[in-house]
Amino acid sequence: MSTDVSAAPAPGTVLHGAGVGRRVAVGPVVRVQPAPAVPGDAPVLRDGAPVPEPEVPDAVRAAFAGVADALRAQADRSSGTVAEVLGATAMMADDPALRDQVLARVGGGEPAVAALDAVVGQFAAMFEQAGGYLAERVTDLRSVRDRVVARLAGLPDPGVPELREPSVVVARDLAPADTAALDLARVLALVTEEGGPTGHTAIIAGQNGIPCVVRATGATALAEGTVVAVDAGAGTVLVEPDEAARAALDARAAAERALEADTAPGATADGHAVALLANIGTAEDAERLAGAAVEGVGLFRTEVLFLGRQQAPTVDEQAAAYARVLRALGPDRKVVVRTLDAGADKPLAFANLTPEENPALGVRGYRLVRSAPDLLTDQLAALARAGAETGTQPWVMAPMIATPAEARAFAEAVRAAGLRTAGVMVEVPAAALRAGAVLEEVDFVSLGTNDLAQYTMAADRLRGELVDLLDAWQPAVLELVAATARGGAGAGRPVGVCGESASDPLMALVLAGLGVTSLSMSPAALPAVRFALRRHTLAECRAMADAALAAADPAAGRAAVTALLDPEARAALGL
Repeated sequence: MSTDVSAAPAPGTVLHGAGVGRRVAVGPVVRVQPAPAVPGDAPVLRDGAPVPEPEVPDAVRAAFAGVADALRAQADRSSGTVAEVLGATAMMADDPALRDQVLARVGGGEPAVAALDAVVGQFAAMFEQAGGYLAERVTDLRSVRDRVVARLAGLPDPGVPELREPSVVVARDLAPADTAALDLARVLALVTEEGGPTGHTAIIAGQNGIPCVVRATGATALAEGTVVAVDAGAGTVLVEPDEAARAALDARAAAERALEADTAPGATADGHAVALLANIGTAEDAERLAGAAVEGVGLFRTEVLFLGRQQAPTVDEQAAAYARVLRALGPDRKVVVRTLDAGADKPLAFANLTPEENPALGVRGYRLVRSAPDLLTDQLAALARAGAETGTQPWVMAPMIATPAEARAFAEAVRAAGLRTAGVMVEVPAAALRAGAVLEEVDFVSLGTNDLAQYTMAADRLRGELVDLLDAWQPAVLELVAATARGGAGAGRPVGVCGESASDPLMALVLAGLGVTSLSMSPAALPAVRFALRRHTLAECRAMADAALAAADPAAGRAAVTALLDPEARAALGL
């Protein structure tokens, strides 16, 4: 990141990006420290002195091991998605292929930093070519590189400095290790120049209700201490806001807080029920919901139990974690558990999967039964045991289902394990188009709109520069949501949405109008969605859905639906 602030944006300048969430914040900028600028031929240092050449390989091994240990320690102090991605990054720092290739070059006489740069460059190129999740991991790979280089050069780790006051954290991009180092109690907002609305930074911001703007060009030119106003709803960063701008943002924030007073179940103005649920990743997330105004969990991501490990968690380990979640929510609130969504694009050390040219279209999610069937068998056994121990039966769904035959096979496995309610994720257009047939095999479906948009628009959802194609308002994506909802209505079975589109109160109205029966989102998004639903009738939601489907493009769809909003709702939601 450049430290030259001569071209810093002037007061009153508005930087535009992609917003995550709806909240606003005003505060001083704190900049993430850049990677160390260490020449490739720099000597390896120990206590300020060059390490003798025969000892350099040991110093390289120690640097990799130290980075891995530090990341694992951070993961142990973290929870949810942060812990998941930190564990995966620690595993990358521990990867013998990466380390051994560096050591081989060092053994051939190449300076350690140059060797590390060359090997990381090769791995980064492979990851970017593979696309999907691996392309997103390039940020993590470079974070590992920067931390190893810092240790070889005797420098402190790069990343986020200690936050001494509530601050707006600005970075070119944030690796999981950076986000784990954040004191979230003092983070007012996150702003990055790179990344995308479904990347790690956005996920962590959404999970914690922190205003976030990604792909904000010019953000890294902001000087340390500059006061900025971050508006996630508008996707803007205002430099040195004046009193009028601050007053408007304060009013927005007060209006958002006022929405939290309503804790009634989700429903339209005329009483049509739309269940409002939360997305979680860990037992700790569930326990934080114990007293919250949420009707249950619509997406329990179980990957955190699996990623970053050399061996799969045992049935006992899994059952204990699942039981904690079920106890936290109690018998009156449903918990929808997604079985392991991992595979070639989220590598598992214990699954022995071979590299794939296009992992986003490869062996992931439910497809792991083709190569590692015990993973699903053990997970279902653990869920059944947790249900028996707590007296609460989880709903269980599989990711990446493409055909009715796959849905049938999964449902049979669920029921054979002693679980009663089986469902599937609709993320593949084929499943949406055949939703009626899929729902003949299972008890419910849940739309993962992030992946559904990716596969519909042939655009990697982790490529920030394709954010326009990945917009949930794309009419083609909405057509598939509508087709799935029609399938649910015909079968008399529930159709939920657990993708990020559910957290947009405007889109929530459209989804309700399309026939979606439940919406699952980050807990921070629930009050605004609840308010929007309760201000509009089902007929009005259906009119909004028709307007969005008839629009030529996402911007036109959003504008058409906004025009149909109740005026008081528009004002309260800042639309």
